[in-house]
Amino acid sequence: MIGFRFEVGGDWNAYLIFVGDLQGESFGAVLGFGDLGYQILNWLGANVGGGVYFVNMVCSTLFGLGLASFCRNQPRPWLALMVAVPYLVIVVSMGYTRQGVAIGLAMLAITKLHISDIRRFLLWITLAALFHKSAVILMPFAIFATSRFRFLTFVGLAIPLALLLALLLQLQLDYFLYNYIEAEYESSGAGLRIAMNAIPAVVFLAFNKRFSIEPHMRIFWLLMAWGALLLIIVLMLSPSSTAVDRVALYWIPLQLFVLSRLPDAIGVPGRRNPFWVTLIVVYSSTVMLAWLFFADTAHAWLPYRFYPWEALWS
Repeated sequence: MIGFRFEVGGDWNAYLIFVGDLQGESFGAVLGFGDLGYQILNWLGANVGGGVYFVNMVCSTLFGLGLASFCRNQPRPWLALMVAVPYLVIVVSMGYTRQGVAIGLAMLAITKLHISDIRRFLLWITLAALFHKSAVILMPFAIFATSRFRFLTFVGLAIPLALLLALLLQLQLDYFLYNYIEAEYESSGAGLRIAMNAIPAVVFLAFNKRFSIEPHMRIFWLLMAWGALLLIIVLMLSPSSTAVDRVALYWIPLQLFVLSRLPDAIGVPGRRNPFWVTLIVVYSSTVMLAWLFFADTAHAWLPYRFYPWEALWS
């Protein structure tokens, strides 16, 4: 459904251009086109076969693996998936292909934190950064949460992390500043989407002791919750809501984590708690309908077209 979409998403034509620009180019040309992992897929699609559909299918597979792993790590996997569908699956993974992959791999990385495997976490985050460099923003949260000497770790990581960020963002810094800051791009509905992260953040901060999780994961999600609230202030101060909106996408897993565990945290532990489950399903359905009927970009998904269905009716 995601990988074989046809003319779906606001940036569909841009993704066609990405593939077309690399057609006939040497493999070394991918080094000059930005995010390395994504551009390698574009080069393969353009010169080996499959075009944009090859790129989208590989990206959707990586995203799906990350999402499935994250959801299966929750006590109510299907509820977590329900929360993910309206925005993360439909809008982000289909509309922001590169960042969708990065978020999927970041969710896979977060599952490694549950078993305190910081090395695999860093490995998956590094891979995510090859598709969208902004994924490195999650590194300090995890490292700070899993270290026994948090203050010293924070100080020790500050300089190398700053260097890493500078290295990863160097090639696209001028583009980012021009398009998002100097042009003061505005992202429609950014405040509402950041509020969608802030609501579960407030819930977790208020009831975090009722969530049955490992101590280091409690610290991780507490840091993420405070970060979600900080983004509200950043949004008010930033000249570009689009820049803040794109960063806030990495806080969507907080929605899945909190809302899927909410019935057990607020309801009776070990019971079905149908009231709270129904409430979350209604909330997610409302988000889906609100986006479908009122979002400025929803028309780019309507009607939803994908192969092989498209081939049967064309």
